[in-house]
Amino acid sequence: MSIEPGARRVYSYLGPAGTFTETALEQVPEARGQVWKPVHNVGEALGDVASGASDAAMIAIENTVEGGVSSAQDALADTPGLRIVGEYLVPVTFVLVAPRGTRLADVTDIAAHPVAYAQCLQWLGEHVPGHRAVVAGSNVASAIGLLDGSLPAQAAIAAPGVVGRYDVDVLAENIGDNEHAVTRFVLVTRTVAPPEPTGADKTSLVAELPSEEPGALLEMLEQFATRGINLSLIQSRPIGDRMGRYRFVIDADGHIRDERMADALMGLKRFSPKVTFLGSYPRADRKIVQYPDRYADEAFADSRDWLRGLLSGEPDA
Repeated sequence: MSIEPGARRVYSYLGPAGTFTETALEQVPEARGQVWKPVHNVGEALGDVASGASDAAMIAIENTVEGGVSSAQDALADTPGLRIVGEYLVPVTFVLVAPRGTRLADVTDIAAHPVAYAQCLQWLGEHVPGHRAVVAGSNVASAIGLLDGSLPAQAAIAAPGVVGRYDVDVLAENIGDNEHAVTRFVLVTRTVAPPEPTGADKTSLVAELPSEEPGALLEMLEQFATRGINLSLIQSRPIGDRMGRYRFVIDADGHIRDERMADALMGLKRFSPKVTFLGSYPRADRKIVQYPDRYADEAFADSRDWLRGLLSGEPDA
């Protein structure tokens, strides 16, 4: 999609308005005043970017309760030509809403997005025992489906943003089991060159093992460990072609332009039959990545100079 001078950019996000994804998109300065396009699911959001229908998409990728969001991980792995260019953190709280006049005692069926539902299990078990879960597409679609009758439920777990937007009563607030719950979102565009490193960066990728044999996973992880790189996330996902075949979604501390990360990625490429680089981008917490001096860029450069000297016949100092 070519952008005319002065034309507004299009950002896809899990809608409708009021979702946590919209809250994450509000943190992107360059998205302000542009076109925000609500979509129904992660696949649609990334498909918009891949096809050129949107310039970027905001998607949830991880949360403190459920860990990695598998649907987002799989969609990123299966959709070519994408890059993560930034990450954003959103504190997560939930409310239980219902049509006007509904009492908590009337509730037997609860509409919720699966990730939100998982984060409220303890509260639900204590206050609505024996209830049935009804799957909703988002933390706002749960309330909308409740009101328009498309979801067979008496109440919905929703984002606080629905209150004031829709004609509902709030049956309970702060129903999440973890008061420190946070969801991590990433902004995805078509393939671009990575931004310059900031010192507080993260690199995301997907890698497959060359064979299912003892030690294969350890050998893959050693590509990072021997270069002083910390992995903040590693999660297996089925490839889907046959039983027992998995790929690994990895978040590593550092930037592809760092010598240690570049060296690790080259080692991983030699080892793995398929490596998908998803992007290097600034960490949302802006926390500077720490590592021993022996893994600094200067140490790699000094080692290369030492080797060149040996090859040219210089004495080993």
